[in-house]
Amino acid sequence: MRSREYGPDLTPPWKKSVPAPEVAAEADLVVEEVTTGFCGAVVRCEKTAEGPTVTLEDRFGKHRVFPMEPRGFLLDGRTVTLVRPRAGGPGAQRGPLLSASGSIAVRGARARVARAGRIYVEGRHDAELVERVWGHDLRVEGIVVEYLEGIDDLPAIVEAFSPGPDARLGVLVDHLVPGSKESRLAGQVSGVEDVLVVGHPYIDVWEAVKPSSVGIPAWPSVPRGQDWKTGVCEALGWRETTGEAWQRILASVRSYKDLEPALLGAVEHLIDHVTMGPAAP
Repeated sequence: MRSREYGPDLTPPWKKSVPAPEVAAEADLVVEEVTTGFCGAVVRCEKTAEGPTVTLEDRFGKHRVFPMEPRGFLLDGRTVTLVRPRAGGPGAQRGPLLSASGSIAVRGARARVARAGRIYVEGRHDAELVERVWGHDLRVEGIVVEYLEGIDDLPAIVEAFSPGPDARLGVLVDHLVPGSKESRLAGQVSGVEDVLVVGHPYIDVWEAVKPSSVGIPAWPSVPRGQDWKTGVCEALGWRETTGEAWQRILASVRSYKDLEPALLGAVEHLIDHVTMGPAAP
């Protein structure tokens, strides 16, 4: 999966003194270091002579150590200050630690070497949402997610991938309903061995986020022929770009409980499919 890219912290100097929210650097919290753009999950925090540090692990298993400086990290696109978690403090985890997908989290687990198999999704927003909820699971299983910018060339994409028993391919498709263009394209590769195409019924992955989690009564209907995302922003009175609107939506997703069952089942099915092949070394 391609990581999100943020520029360096461009906050004017006269605003630097404004304190950022403090966030405990709990294991598996995914943050981005503001000056380098390195994005990864928290592995551990340590005391050093120079001050506290945090070790992040990206989706490829690469580790980097950063000082826990004020305003040093981005969480959901917002600047925060990481602090060491309080052992046994209020709100401390009791019982098994669960990942955002609801699975039992593996504390301190190194990311597995990437499998040859892949999961393809239609666009960047799909990829970011999958990472948001299933990122921990994907790292543990060694599954890479890539986005395609649409599936119009799906048959050629599948052929180029050359799927096999040790390199299974899973594809997540938006608006996979009978009679749709997406359904016809999926049908062209449905018989290819070691390929699984699943989808959800929503026009866009935005709709797979529960309206209540976003703070709206329902996703609005958009007239046929109008750009759906633009229409949604207009109907909801969101005076922002569709990219900014997506960051608002993504920030509202904390766990699988914020997603519709149709998407949950589809992604879990794809993960099971890809991991059926031989394990990565």
